[in-house]
Amino acid sequence: MGYFLADAFKDMEVYTPGEQPTDRDYIKLNANESSFPPSPAILKAINETVLDSMAHYSDPNCMELRKAIGEVYHFPPSQIFVGNGADEVLTIAFQSFYREGYKISFPEITYDFYRTYAKSFKLDYEMFPLNDDLTINVDDYLREPDRDVVLANPNNPTGIAISLADIEKILRVNPKRLVIVDEAYVDYGNESCLSLVDKYENLLVVQTFSKSRNVPGARIGFGIGAKSLISDMNNVKFCMTPFNMSTVAIKAGTAIVKSTDYFHKYINTIINIREKFEDELEALGFKVIRSTTNFTFFREKNVSAETMTAELKKRGILVRHFDHPQIRGYVRVTIGTEEEMNIVLAAIKEIEEEGELFKEEAV
Repeated sequence: MGYFLADAFKDMEVYTPGEQPTDRDYIKLNANESSFPPSPAILKAINETVLDSMAHYSDPNCMELRKAIGEVYHFPPSQIFVGNGADEVLTIAFQSFYREGYKISFPEITYDFYRTYAKSFKLDYEMFPLNDDLTINVDDYLREPDRDVVLANPNNPTGIAISLADIEKILRVNPKRLVIVDEAYVDYGNESCLSLVDKYENLLVVQTFSKSRNVPGARIGFGIGAKSLISDMNNVKFCMTPFNMSTVAIKAGTAIVKSTDYFHKYINTIINIREKFEDELEALGFKVIRSTTNFTFFREKNVSAETMTAELKKRGILVRHFDHPQIRGYVRVTIGTEEEMNIVLAAIKEIEEEGELFKEEAV
């Protein structure tokens, strides 16, 4: 730790992304990215004129992208914030609405960013445990009316969603507490909370282009909420990073969000591949948490999750497991192409056949 590091960060806890080794070619299914290409409309959008315009600053208001998102989701630009990935949208939201000692709550098992940020910025955070079946206990968030709430819905890494009715229960408890719903995986068969935005001024819904729109490398995310929330977030953004979106990202994002037919085609493709893969896992005797995301979450039989992850890596396949007692036996696998999932399934079967060697490690 360097001498010049600010005191606020001396107890920080950094976020650990899924590993990205470069020693060989891998089937990369450990970060919930996409094995499918983005909309070809990007190539039409990023033309020579756009490239020439990079000699000047991008639009700090990102108005073209905000309008395009608004047209698709039926909100005015004044209710839409766009950022360099959903992580930046969440960061600006946290910086806008929280300071040291503020009370927030989120599940004990969820997207690690929430805990990383809360700890680094010394928020008074409480993590509620999941139920035995890995669902979120909504009652926990009803008993703490003075704590703001941050929820991934569906949750990550379990893939389990909370109903719209339960989200509304949480919103109604106290209109003076902010509820942030991170809908990174909402498009894979879930009901979005966007229908509640105009009813509850304490709701901020965050979505991303990284999952269902196949462009995690473009770093595009957005938030939708009451005009007052979005105005405050934009003002905070202009204090720190006014040109947060590049010209290319704005143009690409506009083209992507308008490619609705392409979007639905690949959503349905991934859902079908996921369901088939989960059926195959269940046929092998695995305990599968049926997901409504672009990943699946399953528990091993004869092989520990740690061993399964390591053995798959040896075979050129990257997946992920988590070191929390409640989910230590589970493996999370992003859903890739049908060909990739067939390779994964064959590798799992091979490892399972060797499972007698690993039984003493099983969890």
